[in-house]
Amino acid sequence: MIQVFPSETRYQVNNGWLNSKLSFSFGEYFDPSNTAFSVMRVCNDDEVAPGKGFGAHPHSDMEIVTIVLQGAVRHEDNLGNTEITSVGEVQRMSGGSGIVHAEFNASHTESTRFLQLWFMPNQLGLKPSYETSKYNYDKMQDKLLPVVTSEGLDNTAKIHQDLSIYLSRIGKEKSISFEREDRRVFLFMIEGNASVNEATLQSGDTARIEAISELKIKANEDTFLMLIDLP
Repeated sequence: MIQVFPSETRYQVNNGWLNSKLSFSFGEYFDPSNTAFSVMRVCNDDEVAPGKGFGAHPHSDMEIVTIVLQGAVRHEDNLGNTEITSVGEVQRMSGGSGIVHAEFNASHTESTRFLQLWFMPNQLGLKPSYETSKYNYDKMQDKLLPVVTSEGLDNTAKIHQDLSIYLSRIGKEKSISFEREDRRVFLFMIEGNASVNEATLQSGDTARIEAISELKIKANEDTFLMLIDLP
């Protein structure tokens, strides 16, 4: 089953410095029928104004992944980490037994856009941790490039859960496929338009996929997408 969620159905928050589009219940938005998909809890598409951001706040028992799509994000936490994550990089933070962090747009002149993804960990009370990883844009052309994995191999960020996050840029009329038995898939169309088996996704659309062992994705125009393989 492929369940498509059009971009315009996402809940939108706009408070001046933050324009956020939410795929799941988060903050002021609560829908009891839309709180998670498998172990996935949050998918926020955030645009943050220059010099603005989220002040120090706590997290626990959550795996948090940030994928920067435009500009750069400055991270600070009580573990002593201070780092700037830019386009082409991925940030993974494990809240574990408790962490306090802040996130800001690293630029005072340009907006930043990033996807923030939350997943339930495979174990509670883990030691809090943080890392960034860099991926090669060329290696995701017309193929799925893993950027987050449970093993943390091949320059991927290591996450404490049985899942993998892939990015792909697909040229017009090109196709890729993904095969996994007894798994769920979350698909986010970052840019472009593509056919996914019998469904069509446009920019900003998401899909939640279950009980399908093979996905065939054909780009109807140049396309940039994220695919998450979930238990």
